[in-house]
Amino acid sequence: MILNYIKIAFRSLRKRRGHTFLNIAGLTIGMTCCLLIFHYVSYEKSYDDFNKDANDIVRLRIDSYSKGDLRWKSATVYPAIAPTMKKDFPEVQDYCRLMDANFLITNEATQAKFKETKGYFADPSTLKMFGIPLTQGNPATALTGPDKLIISQSMATKYFGSPNALGKQLNIRFDGAPQNFEVTGVFKDYPSNSHLDIQYLASYDALKKFIITNWRDSSNPADNAWGWYDFYAYIQLKPGTDIDKFAAKIPAFSDKYMNKTEWALKNNFKTEIHMMPLKDIHLYSNFNQEAEVNGNGQAVGFLFLVAIFIIGIAWINYINLATARSVERAREVGVRKVLGALRTDLIKQFLTESLLLNFIALALSIGIFFLLVSPFDQFTGHPETHISLSSHYWQLFTILFLAGTLLSGMYPAFVLSGFQPIKVLKGMFKNSTGGLLLRKGLIVLQFTTSVVLIAGTIIVYKQVSFMRDQKLGANIDQTLVLEGAASPTDSLYQGTFQPFKSDLLQLSGVKNLAASTNVMGQEIYWTNTHKRVEGEAQTGTTLYNLGVDYDFISLFDMKLKAGRPFSTDFGTEKKNVLLNEKAVAILGFPNAAAAIGKKINSGRDTNTVVGVLADYHQQGLQKAIEPMIFRCAPNIRSYYSIKVASGKMPATIAAIKQTWDKYFTADPFNYSFLDETFSEQYKADILFGKVFGIFAFLAILIACFGLLGLSAYNVIQRTKEIGIRKVLGASAQSILLLLSRDFMKLILVALVLAIPVGWYIMHQWLQDFAYRIHIGWWIFAIAGFLALLIALLTIVLQAARAVVVNPVKSLRSE
Repeated sequence: MILNYIKIAFRSLRKRRGHTFLNIAGLTIGMTCCLLIFHYVSYEKSYDDFNKDANDIVRLRIDSYSKGDLRWKSATVYPAIAPTMKKDFPEVQDYCRLMDANFLITNEATQAKFKETKGYFADPSTLKMFGIPLTQGNPATALTGPDKLIISQSMATKYFGSPNALGKQLNIRFDGAPQNFEVTGVFKDYPSNSHLDIQYLASYDALKKFIITNWRDSSNPADNAWGWYDFYAYIQLKPGTDIDKFAAKIPAFSDKYMNKTEWALKNNFKTEIHMMPLKDIHLYSNFNQEAEVNGNGQAVGFLFLVAIFIIGIAWINYINLATARSVERAREVGVRKVLGALRTDLIKQFLTESLLLNFIALALSIGIFFLLVSPFDQFTGHPETHISLSSHYWQLFTILFLAGTLLSGMYPAFVLSGFQPIKVLKGMFKNSTGGLLLRKGLIVLQFTTSVVLIAGTIIVYKQVSFMRDQKLGANIDQTLVLEGAASPTDSLYQGTFQPFKSDLLQLSGVKNLAASTNVMGQEIYWTNTHKRVEGEAQTGTTLYNLGVDYDFISLFDMKLKAGRPFSTDFGTEKKNVLLNEKAVAILGFPNAAAAIGKKINSGRDTNTVVGVLADYHQQGLQKAIEPMIFRCAPNIRSYYSIKVASGKMPATIAAIKQTWDKYFTADPFNYSFLDETFSEQYKADILFGKVFGIFAFLAILIACFGLLGLSAYNVIQRTKEIGIRKVLGASAQSILLLLSRDFMKLILVALVLAIPVGWYIMHQWLQDFAYRIHIGWWIFAIAGFLALLIALLTIVLQAARAVVVNPVKSLRSE
């Protein structure tokens, strides 16, 4: 019997090729989109899953309050917190700390040298907690003791030509004199789906040694400091620990060690410690000093919903088309019932057709998915190492497919099998009111979703354009940025840098050069607490420090609100500082002019404000402008910003490199264009907009397939009516209006429903941005107009065929 059902189903599908094509095309596109989005979402949610202890590991982070106001939220903490928690709380099984280790590394044997930034100073426990098995070396001792380094296999090959690097030496410069590190371990390349990009780890003892040697501080602040918040700290809780109960103990811990101290009480300063589960960091952590640029959990959630919407629209199409054909198939049902067919047999038959159609679409969609997954990964920037669609998402897709197939097949099956044979064979059958209302409701649902997706695409595009086009308050155009030189040492640096700068300024393509600790687009980590010296007693407030030389302000064309910039005309500017407008306000000065000449204090350091700069965007417009203090530091060497003339750029870069190689022989030449690196901050949002837009277009395309099928059956059912109207003198325009009017009403209803839904969804998305667009009514007007236009074209293309048919043929049709 089953084979008979399948045979009849194939016969029915062949007979109605146009209807079959529309359904299979819509279902295939819907399932393929669903699989691709699930693949993307699965990878984004897989971060740190490979760590077998991930469920028990949390990262500590801190929020800082000054005078009761939140100043910053940081992904880093003080180095003393984690070991003290291990001592005070029995729930803590282990801990590890990481601190950025940006090295200039040289293999003296081969003279291979690179600036490396994807590594950390790390406690020995890091290897076990982060699941880093060594292919060479002893994990128990690899990070114990100073001057030890473990590296990835790729890094070993990069410096030594093969992964066999155990026991070899690398010369490392880290903010001081170079020293040799021994490679004490090699590990497999760390997985890409980790919130940390780990290419190498240096022993934590090496950091302590550096502090003692260069800072002359033997108190081990890398272990004991409660105010140096540059450390990533992780604790591993004992299995079965109730994390909520444990979190309830932390405020008392914070008060004991930080908030009840004399300094904190005097400055009205408060620190809160928070925990974030390891597997949540990539999607839900967006704080100061993140180790890497993280994903966006809200955007991933939106795309997941889009996947459900798209495949849902495809199944809505199937229901609409199947029920619209009820008149056509009524006689078939009537004859089969007269010949003895039971209703259950008819239900099985129509369900078989539904299953067959969906399984054909499933087979096609899986094949297309495997063909498209590699270019899709390239487009989204994910590694092409494997199909990252986890078993969980395959199971979810399977459940979704079976549920959707059965539900979309059951309604038409019950409707078609329920026809009364006497009425059908007498020609008294017509579509039920309930069936018409259902189809209209489904059309409204489809186009409500389509309008929301169109409006969402417009809003994402407008937000990204707003951020990219907004004036930053600083001119970053035509700016080439060089990573600063690590050598020679401070005492000899100016003797090398000044001739280098003079030679560069002689080049025809170079206009100016300035040095700084950071450039635009970078997060500033250098912070300290400041307060006013004069006036009423002041509590401290956190300011972000930027070290600049004398030419920095003029090179970036920054605007002064009061006072003057740094200048050699005033001798040493070591004790003078500039503020931005935000810092002036937060320090309590009534205006920019009032701050000039005033003194501000940071611990033992007292400075005089000589100028106030207009606020500018140090980072992208996702972030609010922070209170900043600018310090004159002629010896600063982190970055060199060079204003270059337009045109002949390759020749200018080559000339700059030649000059660099003349003066900084020990340093690699690394450059970038500032406008391009600044725009990298918007990369994730631009990608989200593109992905969102592509799938929105495909969702609308699927909806149009359904509308095309429905309008075709509408034309077939009204063939005689059209012929009579034409004979009586109706114009082609009036007939087109007649055939499209009902559909247009439904789409207008969809627009009315889509406005509040779309506004709410996109308003929530925009909350992630400190500076954002206003969602204007015109956005939904454009989205509605586009949906209306697309639907109208779809209907008109189908209806036009009926309009041009000779009315004699129409009136002869049965």
